[in-house]
Amino acid sequence: MFLLVVGHNQRYRTLQPIFRRSTEVISRYLKAMLYAIGELRDEMIRPPSNHCHHKIQESPRFNPYFKDCVGAIDGTHVLARVPKSISAAFRGRKVGTTQNVMATVDFDLKFTYVLADWEGSAHDALILANSLEREDGLKVPTGKFFLVDAGYAVRPGFLPPYHGMRYHLKENGRGNHPQNAKELFNLRHSSLRTMVERAFAAYKNHWKFVYNKPFHGYKTQVKVVLACAILHNWVLQYGEDEYFPPEETWDPEPNDEDHNDIVHDNISWAHKRDKFANQMWANRGLANI
Repeated sequence: MFLLVVGHNQRYRTLQPIFRRSTEVISRYLKAMLYAIGELRDEMIRPPSNHCHHKIQESPRFNPYFKDCVGAIDGTHVLARVPKSISAAFRGRKVGTTQNVMATVDFDLKFTYVLADWEGSAHDALILANSLEREDGLKVPTGKFFLVDAGYAVRPGFLPPYHGMRYHLKENGRGNHPQNAKELFNLRHSSLRTMVERAFAAYKNHWKFVYNKPFHGYKTQVKVVLACAILHNWVLQYGEDEYFPPEETWDPEPNDEDHNDIVHDNISWAHKRDKFANQMWANRGLANI
């Protein structure tokens, strides 16, 4: 019953003749399942490992430059149904009202942190700042960092690409190789960060509830978003998810967020990024681009 709702976005009236239960009973079961799955959050959504992932360790394209990278961060917009009195705050750059969901993803494509319940108009950098201030918020392991997109500043624990340089994989197509250290850094940064985009793509493809206009109250919508993230990790822990787009054929859409906001880079970490880029450029003949 619960999986039909979150996996296929089935309405209660559709489920009535299948299970021969009233909409009231179906609603009660849904809430009970949301609570039960929510209790698995700490078990299924765990902080990233401090160990260097084999995807990085075994690749001269990424090692040693990204050996301390523990994952990537991104936000995605999930359709939301909210009262008209607050709908303006939920209208962001996307169509209609949405909640902006921030998540961190590791190299096994599992969610390691999820923060829902933010209005669609909220900027990703603001949501990240809030996640770091929460008592149960995002924790960056000492000496490690996450890959983020160009909407974030360079700061301890968070490494974005260079602004104003080619970034997306499709911009570096056949015969159009990086021309300098910054472009090469951006290309490899993009290659690693596609995992978070693939995870979100599988998440929305598998759990239709978060892709379609919801019919529950907003508090329930937030709980379902988190429950689906838990189920996403559960599926990966005990098998493979057929909804994941293959890495070799994955062609991400350009991020259409507004990145014209003023960001203040941390000088020390900006120098660290320059060091990585220059090392990559000097060693570019030792690995595939």
